[in-house]
Amino acid sequence: MLKRLSIFAIYLFIATFANITFAKSQPEYYETRVYSFKTLEQKKVVEDYFKDAAIPAFNRLGINSVGVFNEADQKDGIKLYVLIPYKSLEQFSKIGSKLASDAVYQQAAKAYLDANFATPAYERYESSLSVAFKDWTKLKVPTTSAPKSERVYEYRLYESHSEVKGLSKIHMFNEGGEINIFVRLGFNPVFYAQTIIGGKQPNLVYMTTFDNKASRDEHWKAFGADSEWNRIKVLPEYDHAMTKAEIHFLTPTDFSQI
Repeated sequence: MLKRLSIFAIYLFIATFANITFAKSQPEYYETRVYSFKTLEQKKVVEDYFKDAAIPAFNRLGINSVGVFNEADQKDGIKLYVLIPYKSLEQFSKIGSKLASDAVYQQAAKAYLDANFATPAYERYESSLSVAFKDWTKLKVPTTSAPKSERVYEYRLYESHSEVKGLSKIHMFNEGGEINIFVRLGFNPVFYAQTIIGGKQPNLVYMTTFDNKASRDEHWKAFGADSEWNRIKVLPEYDHAMTKAEIHFLTPTDFSQI
């Protein structure tokens, strides 16, 4: 039994590395920023920065579908979530120098970039980098006609107690078929990704979309009752694959591209 589990763990590591490095459909990379503010005035500076400076500059560089979201309940204070998709690690690594040489961006971003010590644009922001799953290599802008003010974007972070179990949970989404269940039940997924730089490691992150809170609750009820989900969740290879789920309910800003 131990030998079989060890072989399974090695397979997961090799398969994941191979998918990240050599997949025919190269996976995207996602930078997730979480800004923290003391005041709404600070938050407006950062919102204006993304609306008027950063997103237009990203778009000029071929980086599209940038998401900017408010946290619905603000249980941890005033936050702003930003999701930036990159086609490659090279594109991610060059973004700083590209923005630094963009005169239009520098002028539009002046209030944000030149904020002084007494009136900072934000208290801090945390940033993480993740790589898309092999079975969902590209971000998909959700298809919904619901007004932005009513939509619910559910951002989930799943922690595991070890690297091997973290890879096991990713395997559950891909080969195990968990992504297929989300799609079949109409969860309107945006992305699925493995965090490669950031806190709370090892973890994976993903985002799904709903027309409203009632729709979200109905979808998760259907997920819990789904026969295929109830079959795969008890498979021994996925035992204790995930130890903690961190859930955030987000609403898109009026200028968000997701």
